Amino acid sequence: MAEYDVIVVGSGASGGPLAARLSEDPALRVLLVEAGPAPATQDGFPEDLLDAALMTGSMPGHPNNWGFTAHLTPQLPYSVARGKILGGSTALNGTYYIRGRKQDFDTYAELGNAEWSYEKVLPYFERLEHDLTFEGQQGHMGKGPVPISRVSPAEQTTYTKAFNAACQELGFSWEEDKNGTEPPGVGLLPMNAVNGVRMNTGLTYINPARGRSNFDVWGDTLALRVVLDGTSVTGLEVSRNGAVETVGAKEIVISAGAFKSPHLLALSGIGPRAELTAAGIPVVVDLPGVGKEFSDHPDISFNWVPKRRLDDANSRYAFQTVLNFNSQGSKYDGDLEILPMMRTMMAMMGMEQGSRAKSVWDIARRPVAFLKSMKGVSIKRFAQQLQRSNDLAMAIAVQQAESRGNVTTVSADPLVQPVIEYNYLSDERDVVRMREVVRMTVKLLHSQAFKPYFKKTTEIDEATLNDNAKLDAWMKSHLATAIHAAGTCKMGNNPAAGHVVDQFGCVHGVTGLRVADTSILPFAPSRGPAATAMLIGERIAGFMTKDNL
Repeated sequence: MAEYDVIVVGSGASGGPLAARLSEDPALRVLLVEAGPAPATQDGFPEDLLDAALMTGSMPGHPNNWGFTAHLTPQLPYSVARGKILGGSTALNGTYYIRGRKQDFDTYAELGNAEWSYEKVLPYFERLEHDLTFEGQQGHMGKGPVPISRVSPAEQTTYTKAFNAACQELGFSWEEDKNGTEPPGVGLLPMNAVNGVRMNTGLTYINPARGRSNFDVWGDTLALRVVLDGTSVTGLEVSRNGAVETVGAKEIVISAGAFKSPHLLALSGIGPRAELTAAGIPVVVDLPGVGKEFSDHPDISFNWVPKRRLDDANSRYAFQTVLNFNSQGSKYDGDLEILPMMRTMMAMMGMEQGSRAKSVWDIARRPVAFLKSMKGVSIKRFAQQLQRSNDLAMAIAVQQAESRGNVTTVSADPLVQPVIEYNYLSDERDVVRMREVVRMTVKLLHSQAFKPYFKKTTEIDEATLNDNAKLDAWMKSHLATAIHAAGTCKMGNNPAAGHVVDQFGCVHGVTGLRVADTSILPFAPSRGPAATAMLIGERIAGFMTKDNL
């Protein structure tokens, strides 16, 4: 049986940085396991996953997408994309890279996690980033592995310019640096992309470290359960090359994402007693918080029709600019977001005639995988997301939702997905704020800045906008998710209160086991969590090696 000092499960936004940093210590023998393929070079990645203007990896049935079936509301099934390849979801996402807000981290600290204050995490943000726009300026002193870019004036589309002008016309301030501490406003989007290439953590962290003799990377390796002697880790059971084997380890770090991490804990006998018993899993440690009370960002793709085509078929990025603002009476710092999509949804998904991607043909080649991933999902809802090719859209979201969801393990079989229930808009405060962001989006489209371009909205009329009941029904039927789940393995000091790990990522009641991804956050950060997830990998690696910045 192979023996390692540390096994990291998952190569995504957190696991990639974590494993690479640990391997810098030649005395540590580190293994990184990834359920999907683990290409060793950039050329080994599928072209569509490298292209920052495309999001074809989010298509149901894509081979590098877990395609979790979930319910956003009890009435609304949905296919949730998560990455299944080296780099995890950083290989699929929109390259949106904004740090969590200072308020987020300071609140985490106030909840009993002092090591996660903004002051303490800032050096780790700087360590991982190389900001090509603000290099060497306050807050951006590092030259880390992840390049951060913003579009140049020459690359800004007509849509971007109109959106920025409309936001300022309505009184929103210009936010020069979205990764700073300015008040929220409109500003160019920081991206983990360069020259149109999506710079996932496989490219930036893992592959540059692969030459180290103490670092092994296993692709196409599914973690089945953590092997325990009593409550102490001894190894990891995996499925690899058609066989099941156990790999020995002194310590295991689960970085499999907000859905897979609690699932793997539960499969290992760590979770809510009644749930595990019902699933036929022997209980090792009763941790009631595993999978419970997670948060995410409820999202709607607000479609509209321009007078003439505005999206740039040659645009190298899916997004360029974003507005963050406070809802009425908000206690949160910028809890509403409007993010214009630079290309039509059809083009971003590679389903438009002449597209540089081949998603339509991919579906034709993989009809069984596509239909399997859509099982229980509303085909009508999926079609709504792929509107007519002339439609443009803005992704609008509540960034600090009060509603909470649950991940429930229902079988001892690792191949049976957990049940995922978001419970979106179950809290009336979220409904009120979603109304506000919808109506603000309409105001932007009716601004003078958009007058030369705006023709009409799609699927929503004035009567619906002016009637709360009608608008609520429209919102609930058009809901999507930003896929920013956090909090399924919350950090804190009290397991009875739902805490699963301490602030160092160590699982309560188990020796030699940690979790390091957005699962551990008490709540989802007020911006897309990719940057925060990378920070978590860096921060936990620092705890494990006592490398404190």
